Amino acid sequence: MSITVIGAGAFGTALAISIGESATLWCRDETHAAEMIDHAENQRRLPGAPLPSGLTVTADLSKACQPDIILLAVPTQKLRSFLTENAALMTHKKLVACCKGIERSSGLGPIGVIEDCVPDTQAAILTGPSFAADIARGLPTALTLACRNEETGKTLQAALTTRNMRLYRTTDTIGAELGGALKNVIAIACGAVMGAKLGESARAALMTRGFAEMQRMALALGAQAETLVGLSGFGDLALTCSSALSRNYQLGLALGSRDNFDPSITVEGAATARAVEMQAQSLGIDMPVTQTVVALLDQRLTIEDAAAQLLTRPLKEE
Repeated sequence: MSITVIGAGAFGTALAISIGESATLWCRDETHAAEMIDHAENQRRLPGAPLPSGLTVTADLSKACQPDIILLAVPTQKLRSFLTENAALMTHKKLVACCKGIERSSGLGPIGVIEDCVPDTQAAILTGPSFAADIARGLPTALTLACRNEETGKTLQAALTTRNMRLYRTTDTIGAELGGALKNVIAIACGAVMGAKLGESARAALMTRGFAEMQRMALALGAQAETLVGLSGFGDLALTCSSALSRNYQLGLALGSRDNFDPSITVEGAATARAVEMQAQSLGIDMPVTQTVVALLDQRLTIEDAAAQLLTRPLKEE
């Protein structure tokens, strides 16, 4: 079965490599596509990871969108504009979001954005603890595939499971979306703690309280509790809060150590933090870690003030 991956960033490229010869990788930039074909490698985004010999790389979107299954490795904040522009090519396809976050303008997750822009489609999301470099190297990775339609979910699970990617299926799209989105916010906070040299114990405490915060938000919006303790929630949280390969964690490190951070790097957690803060306020949900992250991003708090603010919250039962 042929499968297309839209987006030749690191993660999209890694997915295409894992899928192998049956995959088509679409790249917006014709020059970049030509470079990948010439070098059999995405030297700009994922150097050192050879492309399979049968993998098709193209900048022709019409050609790329011929398969029935399309993976959308497009940043969440850019997903709507891409789908709106190309909705005709996406209609009646199985569209799988391979991004994490909450759209700032609408408060929707990736599946909600897909359904809003392309109503005549079957939407799903692929999420969980995964780094592009690990997938591209063929290292074992377990992910969550969430789709409300169980039969479509089974079809996608069978089609997208590869030698090194094992997919677990769920119909809880809300929980899968929110787990992947909210953990990025907590990863920024944990990076800030480590950047400020506040210690491993502080990071462990922040991860734990951050997970409780994730659960409060997700359950209030209709997620299932078991989804949050699975790969797309706790599993992804554990990875991104403890590895410097995480861009969200890297941003936090820069905030905590007062270093500059490359603004060209996409960090989904920054936009998500702001979207979640607004949503939580409207719902009356207590989200102190998220509020602190937003204040750090907006430079309304120093890292010292942020730590003091969290430590002086009212005492209560766990």
